[in-house]
Amino acid sequence: MKKLRNNELLQFEISFYEKLIKENPDFVDALIPLADAYTKIGKYKKGLEIDKKLVTLKHNDETAFYNLACSYALLKMTNKSFEALQKAIALGYHDIAYLQNDPDLQNIQTDTRFSKLIAHLRTQRKLLKEKY
Repeated sequence: MKKLRNNELLQFEISFYEKLIKENPDFVDALIPLADAYTKIGKYKKGLEIDKKLVTLKHNDETAFYNLACSYALLKMTNKSFEALQKAIALGYHDIAYLQNDPDLQNIQTDTRFSKLIAHLRTQRKLLKEKY
């Protein structure tokens, strides 16, 4: 019963945000929750399309690139996921614990590139602590 309610709520949210986007296609504050709702309901391709749009609208936003990496990972597009994740990190994303536990990234967490990325982030963090 609870899952049904959540699904109904997500469908309502999707409908609401889709209407907003139809009126204003670049409305970032509606695109972000719409992409999230698509992902939660399992419409990964639709979520990916929105995430691609968000990185063009917010081209210096680490969270937008992180979300794009998650969308690619959910669709098992490993190379593209790593590219987006590296861009997110270059822009300032550094939450190692979240990276390691995010179920959206599960498809890439066993890839050797992922452990190298985590090691790189730990090194960066250590260097920053030493610097200050």
